Amino acid sequence: MTDPSHAIDPSRGVLFPDRLPRFTRLPPQAEASGLVSWFWVPQWDLPDGVETRQPILGYPAANLAVEPDGVTLWGATTRASERVLKGSGWAVGALLRPAALARLASSPSELVDAFVALDAPEMHAAVVAAMPDVKAATLVVSSWLVRRAGPPGAEGRLANDMADLLMTDPRILRVEDAAEQLRVSVRTLQRLAHRAVGLSPAAMIRRRRLQEAAQRVREDAGVLLADVAAELGYADQAHLANDFRTVLGLTPSEYRAAT
Repeated sequence: MTDPSHAIDPSRGVLFPDRLPRFTRLPPQAEASGLVSWFWVPQWDLPDGVETRQPILGYPAANLAVEPDGVTLWGATTRASERVLKGSGWAVGALLRPAALARLASSPSELVDAFVALDAPEMHAAVVAAMPDVKAATLVVSSWLVRRAGPPGAEGRLANDMADLLMTDPRILRVEDAAEQLRVSVRTLQRLAHRAVGLSPAAMIRRRRLQEAAQRVREDAGVLLADVAAELGYADQAHLANDFRTVLGLTPSEYRAAT
């Protein structure tokens, strides 16, 4: 199965890349590769009175975030979110693979569009002490995850393969396509996604398509929206526009004009 840290453009879910603060992306240490897709570490130092807003169309996955004031586990999202940055600060985040989430949360579906604080004082203190050494900080989180979650079992590995496929393969347009590729039944795939991600496989496919559509619209000013819709498996341009409005709150044309 393709390694998602190489197959996915990490900026794909960032709707306005020009607004990003200083941003570092690092792979996990080898022992944590079954638990983390990649680490993301923003750092910012803004003048007094200045703030920046960064809308994010998140991946269909959970994130572990370590910040100066604590550790938080964020579930998968069904809509775009926005982070307002001001003053100075940082975060050490990990895009979690399903095998990790299943060990950190008893019910991933209850974490969808939600978050919980994690009690990890020693790990938090070690990350705070390590920053701004990004590599050292991510090694701390990698080691903590390995100790807390352990190596993925058979179901965890299958859940990781499922997520890799749904998040990376543009040929997968239907749940039946993914089930056939993974050699499981549609029902098995649906149950696995519910237990390990909290979203349905269909929702994961829709999120990947919308991320790809937003990226195409943002990066290619000359591409026709009808062509984007056709290439990404939408029934027509109207369905693409409806997906944009439902999740992002604006049409593809409005989004293009804003980027």
